[in-house]
Amino acid sequence: MKHGQISTKELADFIRESVTIEDTYSRSMTKLAKTSSNYSQLGTFAPLWDVLKSSTEKLASSHLDLVRKLQELIKEVQKYGDEQTKAHKKTKEEVAGTLEAVQNIQSITQTLQKSKENYNTKCLEYERLKKEGATQKEVEKAVVKSKKATETYKLYVEKYATARTDFEQKMTETAQKFQEIEEAHLRHMKEILRCFAYSIDETHIQIGQVHEELVQNMESTTVESLIQKLAETKGTGKDRPGKTMYMFVFLDQCIHAKENNFYSSSDSGSDDEEPRKFHVEIKPMQPNNGTNHTLEELKASIGNLTLSPSQSVSKSLLVLSIYFAINVCLYLYLFIDLGTSRGPSPISLGSQDSLPVATAFTESVNAYFKGADPTKCIVKITGDMTMSFPSGIIKIFTSNPSPAVLSFRIRNTSKLEQILPNSQLVFSDLSQSDSNTKDFWMNMQTLTAYLKKLAEQNPSASYYNVDILKYQVSSNGILSTPLNLATYWKCTLSTTDVRVDYKYNPEAMVIPSVLSNVQVLMPVDGGVTCMQSLPTAVWNAEQKKALWKLSEISEKSDDAGPSKPSTLAVQFISEGSTLSGVDMELVGTGYRLSLIKKRFATGKNCC
Repeated sequence: MKHGQISTKELADFIRESVTIEDTYSRSMTKLAKTSSNYSQLGTFAPLWDVLKSSTEKLASSHLDLVRKLQELIKEVQKYGDEQTKAHKKTKEEVAGTLEAVQNIQSITQTLQKSKENYNTKCLEYERLKKEGATQKEVEKAVVKSKKATETYKLYVEKYATARTDFEQKMTETAQKFQEIEEAHLRHMKEILRCFAYSIDETHIQIGQVHEELVQNMESTTVESLIQKLAETKGTGKDRPGKTMYMFVFLDQCIHAKENNFYSSSDSGSDDEEPRKFHVEIKPMQPNNGTNHTLEELKASIGNLTLSPSQSVSKSLLVLSIYFAINVCLYLYLFIDLGTSRGPSPISLGSQDSLPVATAFTESVNAYFKGADPTKCIVKITGDMTMSFPSGIIKIFTSNPSPAVLSFRIRNTSKLEQILPNSQLVFSDLSQSDSNTKDFWMNMQTLTAYLKKLAEQNPSASYYNVDILKYQVSSNGILSTPLNLATYWKCTLSTTDVRVDYKYNPEAMVIPSVLSNVQVLMPVDGGVTCMQSLPTAVWNAEQKKALWKLSEISEKSDDAGPSKPSTLAVQFISEGSTLSGVDMELVGTGYRLSLIKKRFATGKNCC
């Protein structure tokens, strides 16, 4: 037990020395971050100093967090050391009887040995006198001494047996108690070391995230952007100076120009002086009438879906006047919702049960179709992953200072270009080499605090949703959209005909499924007096919109669907399939996955 107290004190000294080292490093990094503010802020490299400063400050903060955690751990070690001293003192009082038993058996053993030696001596003396033919009186005297030695030896043998039984009993009990104390000591010391290692591991993960963020910032900051930023901050403007033309004229022309405010002079001398002949004409720069527009301008131009009627168009049939800053295009926005479940049921949870969690994937597909040219289709797919926790899980987390770590694995990640976990809640190993799976685990302390905050904001909720990670899916143009669209326009002075061709694309889905509740919505602003369409549409005069409804689209449907809509929006849903194929599973024990529901649906689709 004495060595246990020594090891506790030495461990506290070790952690205290670690705190000193980490604190020194944190202060040095903070000083370095402040020093970077004094570096030159001129030139194209200046913005990168802000990136380095931010990264250095985050590193210093990570080490400072480790200092605080280790300081709290030192307090725990010191508290344990005090409790250990009191427990050892109490144990010594309880085993005092064992010490008496030890001393008693040691004393009896010595006395027994002496009585045995005396017994052997008296017996040998008696035998010697008999052999030598000693007198009867000497023999009788020797017999008496031998009997007395025998009785004494027998008495101490009995005392030794009693002392031995008492010694064995008390020593067994004491040894068992010492072993329990030592086992508890080792378990506590191992728990302290586990907390020590976990604190360091958390810090290393944070440092890894800082490094990853620094690398991403470096990669996203291109040479062109740095030069562009300098040009924007130090430039003299974007407009070119106007053109200036000059020519010589006669004196009377100069006077005429003067009268018309083309020429003026406040220091003209006599008429005999040489006439000053010049004429200035400033021509303002003409606006650019080019038709090259960016994708952002395209979004802005079609964002409100407004059509303006032509002044010279008569109102017959479907009357539309369409003005575009660029060529006709089709904009498809898909909103994929994988697993929009209600979360795990608010059941009663036991601390020994596996805790239920639910997962939802939400993906957004942005597709831009430009007329009927499939090569000009631009697609971008992003996704979010959320987890739902039942309200009863918060009580279990708060009552357990070290709840089981929630670990999970994302599968089928080969199609993902980038995965960004929630840096406050989720950790990952950046050295993972498998391109098809990624492992993650939760920061349980931060998760518990976040769930408690949600519970305070909405105490009556049966479950709480937590954002876990975001990702971007690689795409292959029009092949990545479940419904391919193309538009064909024919415009005359009196009518506008539009044909929309659609094609079901099962290759865009992991498991081909039916697109149901297909709706095509066309807002029309221009005074529609009559509309004819195939299939038949429902016209809403108040909202100025026409609506087409198709029950479903699948592999069994026709590839092309001609109709007579105007500028349109497309909407549909599909159950039981996803576009990216991303899936997840829990890793380890303590939790169970109650539900993953897969579904995708469109948002706004317009052309």
